Amino acid sequence: MTNPEEPMITVHHLENSRSLRVLWLLEELELPYQIEHYQRDPKTMLAPDSLRRIHPLGKSPVISDGDTVVAESGAILEYLVEKHGDGRLKPAVNDPGWLDYTYWMHYAEGSLMPLLVMKLIIGKVPKSPMPFFAKPIAKKISGGLIGGFLQPRIQDHLGVIEAHLANHTWFAGDALTAADVQMSFPLQAASARADLSQLPKVRDFIARVEARPAYQRALERGGPLKVLGG
Repeated sequence: MTNPEEPMITVHHLENSRSLRVLWLLEELELPYQIEHYQRDPKTMLAPDSLRRIHPLGKSPVISDGDTVVAESGAILEYLVEKHGDGRLKPAVNDPGWLDYTYWMHYAEGSLMPLLVMKLIIGKVPKSPMPFFAKPIAKKISGGLIGGFLQPRIQDHLGVIEAHLANHTWFAGDALTAADVQMSFPLQAASARADLSQLPKVRDFIARVEARPAYQRALERGGPLKVLGG
């Protein structure tokens, strides 16, 4: 039973964002938490300035655990697993899956997400306000960058992930870990921004994630995830 005098973990949750992963991890760990909800600006889709009172960058996810404030998805997941996990959802250092765990925890935001974000942003350039005569030029440049540079690299990355999942049930072995929680958002984003028809293991991973009871509970509390395409 939770001690009523203990400060509860607060998730500063921005709708339709990476912070759903934090809720999912908390549900997997069966930790008590509360949510403070934030809405995106309907025009810019950016986080509200009110998030800056929690963290100076004004971005989500952020958690408060008593007087401790932690930002960045990977840092939050590692903090929760280390401080509150009691050995769950993380391989031991001498476990064969530990290096895979460490690699995929950092790879998700360090390698895959930047490419997906660049594709999303560059894909929006031709739709931005500009003189009519500039639109064909913007469309050509945008299409060239996506087709000639970004998309081939995204497919290369997804091919590596597909090969890894062909030999592993989860990213760090046979059991779910925080690395799977971390990898869930970029692969869900990829499903909206790349062709996964030839990647059955990636599609199976996403389906298994979204079918987990803890993930469903996170959706119920945090709201649906609508990953933007591009």
